[in-house]
Order: sequence, then structure tokens, then C-alpha cells
Amino acid sequence: MKINGNEIRPGNVLQHKGALWVAVKTQHVKPGKGPAYAQVELKNAIDGTKLNERFRSSETVERVRLEQNDYQFLYAEGDMLVFMDMDTYEQIELPRDFLEERAAFLQEGMKVTLESHEGKPINISIPDQVTLAVVEADPVVRGQTAASSYKPAKLENGVRILVPPFVVAGERVVVDTNELTYVRRAE
Repeated sequence: MKINGNEIRPGNVLQHKGALWVAVKTQHVKPGKGPAYAQVELKNAIDGTKLNERFRSSETVERVRLEQNDYQFLYAEGDMLVFMDMDTYEQIELPRDFLEERAAFLQEGMKVTLESHEGKPINISIPDQVTLAVVEADPVVRGQTAASSYKPAKLENGVRILVPPFVVAGERVVVDTNELTYVRRAE
């Protein structure tokens, strides 16, 4: 399936330069001069090498369709993550670095989608948003309202994000797992 360069999202698998690549990060850039483009960090699905590539919105790339199966995250054992197929109850183990920084957002019992190409796991899609508790939040500096006054905070999974000044330690917040950013307070 062909998609435009500006439609590439993290987790998409692309056929590019004769290999399978997983989009890790995307950033849309609109320079003052010249056309807009998407700066995409790609990771080779087979050997793990990385590549930074620019795609203009007018360029098309081949998005690869993968077999998708629903799995449930069971637990982490050392550097391995254990998942169970929701249909066959078969368990598989994948290395923690397979998910990179998104591995910190896995929670026991979480449903994920494992994408594979010819039987080989390529990518895991986790929910776009998760709810986590804030364990540490810097105090608000008074009078610092001229700029957007977000402050650093540490989540229960150890990830650091920026949160608005009204968020305090102990609160639960919704976090975007793709951008690693604060979305809103949890109800």
C-alpha cells in the first residue's frame, strides 16, 4: 500500500531501499524556504541498523502489510518480555530492546498487537495512551509564567516527562506513548 511521506507514523513498516524498515520517530518540518518534509528515523527490521531519511509530502513510500495477532503482556523476566497469544495461549519471549523506550509503558495484562512478516516479529503496537502515577514532581517556581511553564516530573515507570505546574506527586496522568508527552489528568 502506497502512502505519502507526510503520513508516516511511528510503528509503520516501510519497504525502502530494498529492505524492511520500522519508523521509530517522525518529525514534521516546515522550513522557511522550500517544501515541508517529514524527518523520519528508521530502524531496519532485520538487523536493527538505523537510518535518518527525509520524505517530502509528494513522495510515496510502500507501507508493508503485516500479519497482526493480539497478544497480552504477562511479565518481564530479566531482559526478556513474555507475551501470550490471545487465541492459542501460546507464549513468546522478546528482548526488552525490541520495544526500545516504549517497553517502560508495558503493564501486566495489557493487550498489544504483534506484527510479524513471514513469521518473524517486526513490531509491537501498544496503546497510544496509558495512565500512570506521578512519583516525583518539581515544585513550581513562582513568577515563572512568561514562558510555557511546564515542569519535569518522574512517572512510576521511571520515565521523565514535562507536566503542567498544577500536577503534583501522587496524581495519575494520561501519557502519550508515541511522543512520551503529558496528555491530561486521569479521571
